[in-house]
Amino acid sequence: MKVAVDLHIHTALSPCADKDMTPNNIVNMACLKGLDAIAITDHNSCMNVRAVMSCGEEKDLLVIPGMEVETREEVHVICLFETPEDAEWLQAILNFYRLKIPLNEEIFGNQWILNRYDEITASFSELLSVSVDLDLDTVCKLVKEKNGVFIPAHVDRPANGLISVLGAIPKTPDIRVIELSKSCDQEDFLKRNPYCRKYKRYTASDAHYLWDILERECFMEVDERSVPAILEYLR
Repeated sequence: MKVAVDLHIHTALSPCADKDMTPNNIVNMACLKGLDAIAITDHNSCMNVRAVMSCGEEKDLLVIPGMEVETREEVHVICLFETPEDAEWLQAILNFYRLKIPLNEEIFGNQWILNRYDEITASFSELLSVSVDLDLDTVCKLVKEKNGVFIPAHVDRPANGLISVLGAIPKTPDIRVIELSKSCDQEDFLKRNPYCRKYKRYTASDAHYLWDILERECFMEVDERSVPAILEYLR
């Protein structure tokens, strides 16, 4: 069966995301757009994942726990897991290796931790959109230790994209799938990077605003509509 997905969505925990990116707003917008599954991928953190998952359960929307990690190389990678516990395990490690910079809300914006009712329960005081002192290989090994999926994010972009930063996709870590931005001209991208044809590819929104969330435009062929089935497709 085919499922329509958007596997790169930020909540109001990410300092660059709009304050309207609350659990209920995200789930309701995803449902309005006809999506079957989404992934919550805040910067170096999964503190709002459980709230979005709770909202998703009520609307029969699959919510995949994850985060967008910025590695030592300043490359953004999407890390997806089957359970919130696995995502929280990685977050605990990232907390140790993340640069400790106090959040200046006037410059970077708020970092809200929200409950399933969209109520602000806390504001995280250290800037999350920074690199962690772990390289690509190490982050990949950590993700796969929990049977998660490691995906270089928006590889077509000049900012924090794997190809732009390193010049090409390296032989290590073991990369099977890459994410392209929704504005990517895939035909042109593959002409310039023909070796990328060997990787499984999908499009994601990297939504920081509700209207950024994808329509029914990115589909994955899976055996069943479940988080494990989607992650298996990506492996």
